[in-house]
Amino acid sequence: MGVRFLKIAAAYLLVGVSMGLYMGITHQFTLHPVHAHLNLLGWASLALAGLIYVQFPDAAKTKLAQIHFWTHNVSLPVLMAALALLLSGYEAFAPIVGIASIATAAGLAFFVVNVFMHVGPDRAKSAARTTTTVPALAK
Repeated sequence: MGVRFLKIAAAYLLVGVSMGLYMGITHQFTLHPVHAHLNLLGWASLALAGLIYVQFPDAAKTKLAQIHFWTHNVSLPVLMAALALLLSGYEAFAPIVGIASIATAAGLAFFVVNVFMHVGPDRAKSAARTTTTVPALAK
């Protein structure tokens, strides 16, 4: 599960950076909130969750981790598309932004509950018990 989070985070990073590059080249910054949210909620948040799930495999094996993954990765693209349309003048997308924002926040809430339930010093993957952490990230 941790590796899945890291891979999807890398995809969000590419999209966010590409969007920022395009905005810089064209000097069109109307969609800067979409760019910022892609980088924060897509890249940074999901990469950190992935690293936590790699370090705490018990948390990664839970139903909460699966719910977090799917809720976040279904709602975030909807949120970003609806926000882009709203910022482009299509006011009808405001309710979709609200609903998708709530769904994304719910996904993050599942992650927070999972961290409180399954992350602790006694549950961390020990370096002494594994040969190396690099192959775990390569899966």
